[in-house]
Amino acid sequence: MSALERLYQIDQMLAGRAFVPRRELQERLGVSWATLKRDLSYLRNRLNAPIICDRKLGGYRFASAPVQTGPAYELPGLWFSAAEIHALLTMQHLLSGLVGTSGLLGPHIDALQARLSGLLGSADNAADQIVRRIRIATVGARKPDPEHFEVVGSALLRRKRLLIGYRARATGETSKRQISPQRLVHYRDNWYLDAWCHWRNGLRSFSVDAIENAEILDQQATDLPDEELDKSLGTGYGIFSGVQLRWARLRFTPQRARWIAAERWHPAQKGYFTDDGSYELSLPYADDRELLMDIMRYGADCLVLDPDDLRERVLAEFDKARLRYQP
Repeated sequence: MSALERLYQIDQMLAGRAFVPRRELQERLGVSWATLKRDLSYLRNRLNAPIICDRKLGGYRFASAPVQTGPAYELPGLWFSAAEIHALLTMQHLLSGLVGTSGLLGPHIDALQARLSGLLGSADNAADQIVRRIRIATVGARKPDPEHFEVVGSALLRRKRLLIGYRARATGETSKRQISPQRLVHYRDNWYLDAWCHWRNGLRSFSVDAIENAEILDQQATDLPDEELDKSLGTGYGIFSGVQLRWARLRFTPQRARWIAAERWHPAQKGYFTDDGSYELSLPYADDRELLMDIMRYGADCLVLDPDDLRERVLAEFDKARLRYQP
């Protein structure tokens, strides 16, 4: 813990309590008595903190009505790391998507957002400036029905089976499925439910927004170990499942190479620069649908080297696209 972090910890502990014992401060901060004395002295003498040593209680507290004899007490500003501010803003973004949710969660949304705003406001800039100046953009987000999302989440945590009506986007047809929910996944700004489908007798990933109705059944859900879920749903490319993995080898032009080299397409990917400045990327996939979309968005800057059938699939899609533009 850094010295600045210790100052904020001391401030939070004293602000939230009538007094705090010296030993508790030391244990919480993980420091010696000498270090704690230096921190308290810095807060009092350099930052004008109204800290009082209460010998009767054997601890420290803030003065209840401090006499202003110098500059106002104010902690030095801090700035969040990229990971921290991304996490805080992502939480705000996810919570904003739940506004209007009914049930037990609904009344707590405003309180959670207020606490996040307060945490963001502890930085050098006010919370409204952070939210105004730093944004998390979403593309292609599909909002699930709040009622269905609540039922799915309830069944998931209670370990109950679900009877759902699921609409297949490819055909537009709706089928009834009895499933055992395993876990919810937030991926590319959308929610997916990993579940054991008792109709298909296998693991499937369902788009939560494509669930048209959901009913919790009295039957206990079938539980699967995390290792099996990861093997079936977490090893392929993107959200699509499968255990029969294949490897795709892609070559990107020198104009795109530097960007691709810095991107993470898959945890097990491999890549290297070639002599001409191109970048070759290899990654596993079980279902080529999502990989196909990601390849095509780079157009002529991406060339599929292997396997041949994936290369032919990309070529066929580009041919169909070209025909659509012909008069």
